[in-house]
Amino acid sequence: MANTPIIPIAGDDETQIGANGAAPVGQPKSARRLWQRGAGLSSPARALGDRAEAFLAEAGFDRAPWLAVLFAAGIAAWFALPAPIQWGAMIGVCLSLAGLSFVWWRKRADRERLRQAVIACCLVFAAGMSVVWLRSEMVGTPAIERPMIERVQGYVLDREDQPAKDRVRLTMAVRDGQTGESRKIRVNVPLKTANRAVEDWSDEALGEGAVVRLRVRLMPPASPMLPGAYDFARAAWFQGLAGTGSILGELDIVEPAPRASGLPAIQRALSAHVRSRVDGSAGTIAAAFASGDRGAITQADDDAMRDAGLTHLLSISGLHVSAVIAAAYLVTLKILALFPALALRVRLPVLAAAAGALAGIGYTLLTGAEVPTVRSCAAAMLVLIALALGRDALSLRMVAAAAMFVMLMWPESAIGPSFQMSFAAVIAIVALHSSGPVRAFLAPREESWTKSTSRKVFMLFFTGLVIEFALMPIVLFHFHRAGFYGAFANVFAIPLVTFIAMPAIALALIFDLVGLGAPFWWAAQASLDLLLAIAHFTSSQPGAVKLMPQMSWLAVSLFAIGGLWMALWTGRARLWGLAPWVIATGLLLTTPIPDVLIGREGRHVGITVKDADGSRTLLSLRNSRSSYSRENLLELASVTSEPIPLAQWDGARCSREFCTITINRGGRDWSLLMARNRELVSERALAAACERADIVVADRFLPRSCKPKWLKADRSTLIETGGLAIDLTNEEITSVAQSQGEHGWWRGRSAD
Repeated sequence: MANTPIIPIAGDDETQIGANGAAPVGQPKSARRLWQRGAGLSSPARALGDRAEAFLAEAGFDRAPWLAVLFAAGIAAWFALPAPIQWGAMIGVCLSLAGLSFVWWRKRADRERLRQAVIACCLVFAAGMSVVWLRSEMVGTPAIERPMIERVQGYVLDREDQPAKDRVRLTMAVRDGQTGESRKIRVNVPLKTANRAVEDWSDEALGEGAVVRLRVRLMPPASPMLPGAYDFARAAWFQGLAGTGSILGELDIVEPAPRASGLPAIQRALSAHVRSRVDGSAGTIAAAFASGDRGAITQADDDAMRDAGLTHLLSISGLHVSAVIAAAYLVTLKILALFPALALRVRLPVLAAAAGALAGIGYTLLTGAEVPTVRSCAAAMLVLIALALGRDALSLRMVAAAAMFVMLMWPESAIGPSFQMSFAAVIAIVALHSSGPVRAFLAPREESWTKSTSRKVFMLFFTGLVIEFALMPIVLFHFHRAGFYGAFANVFAIPLVTFIAMPAIALALIFDLVGLGAPFWWAAQASLDLLLAIAHFTSSQPGAVKLMPQMSWLAVSLFAIGGLWMALWTGRARLWGLAPWVIATGLLLTTPIPDVLIGREGRHVGITVKDADGSRTLLSLRNSRSSYSRENLLELASVTSEPIPLAQWDGARCSREFCTITINRGGRDWSLLMARNRELVSERALAAACERADIVVADRFLPRSCKPKWLKADRSTLIETGGLAIDLTNEEITSVAQSQGEHGWWRGRSAD
């Protein structure tokens, strides 16, 4: 008993409690009762608590990143849980657990770390749920009840030029014709119509602050077409959009916009100036780098950049902001160092950091202040502060602080691809370069320039590979496709953009002030032409793109947990993060590809069939001109070839009104009957056809007499369920409604 710690217990006299957690024999009864009440009699529970406490004591880790992760988890839980009663219950449970932990373990020295961990985790998780709930209530705007055509007069809040799509997009504030309440809508205006409207004015007349009158066809913001597809209704809810649509007829300017000023006008003028100096597709990329304006990038170039894993270069984020700030910091530092009197009296890193901060903030505002840009700017400000104070600037705590800033301002961004991809990439880079083996590999040493450069090039490639692994689950979950050769393309593309293209654009803009920017514009043109060549070459290679059907929330959550555990933990304990990745990979590989996909309105239907060589072909009910509908069907069916119209398939029979097809799945034949239009047919004939079919699909309301054997997906059903993905082999149906619950944006959709 000599090594047994003494723990005073109030009541009788001091009692010795063994280090193994067992209450000693022979002590006063009151002390033993107090021990039983405080520690409990359950040996497994006590042993688990001891292990958790020991694990937290031995594992050296930074708490700040985990608090940011828990805050994001609370936000994600609010989106995942369906009803307000569950949101409130979850917050209540978290607060109760925090309170019980504080009371139960407040005098237990052997549970101090566990007590702090439970309290912090519960409170931060509840805070995440509360913040996004409050944000939804404050900014969420219900959608219009149904499609409508009306004449409106509105105030232009924002103008977005999209020359690649031959249109101008206006966001306007208008008055509701019935209630008189103000609402925000977004309208697409053809470029020719916009040009005719400003014939008697200047082009700047149709800008922010103008009052316009027009006739529009408005639609409620669209819910996901299929399970796993993009949820525009949710995005519109947080943007405050009540409806979107297009103009019918001409646009009249009632009051022109005030004289062009402010950041939007500067942004448009800068974009136009850059495109006038750099020709072709390279000019559109240069405009995106200089002003954040991606509206002129063609669909072909955008697809090539995406499939080559280079889309992140088009979104103004960490790479671009870091390049601008680093350039401003280094240039300022070198110039000030030329003045000895100043260098001897003032800490030059502080002045250089201030110049870098001004450059970064200005670039962020100029390029539109999107979430990735704001995140990058916030992180860069922390880096500059660390440099000015002489602290280590490369830390996960810095990343966590930037993430918390973004989530507090825009909590809904935490479940979006932009936020997740940008932070996943930064976390992967910081965690990799903070690890011991990498630090040792990159440590300065006496060696030739060739060996030093080779190590850095290898590390650049390896970093790109790690980033690809970190981003792959996120990309597959949100976009259902990923470029497999991105690590190779980024080895060439990132240095090309960072050290040639962006400096050339910046120098060209500066020297244009004195009319000497032509050589730098030539360099920008050549470098961006090469970037596009890399993108098109990479994306055209066999196997460059991998398609994946809807990934479950469980699979992507396991990928996130495993990745964050490996990145944020230290020591050998980080290897436990491989276990969730292995499980998630198994779930991903066994994810069934839907046999039948039914769009939210019943108009677009996709059926996957296997060819003789085992490859899949997508049959489509309608040969849609909508690229959005076609791409959704292809991606969620994991098919790369163009869909074949059902009427041209040998195994299908189509009349003017309906198409039928029989497919074999799960050891049985399934008969599908699908309406091709809304023309009236004999109810008796329809009832007979429905009786012979297993599944009936229609974009209209079908009579009650239509009773198929398994599923009737007509207009009335799809209003409740949204789009459907059907696995006939397992006889499972996945609907959009299953992931929506009672959130405000889905209630607006179901009112249609």
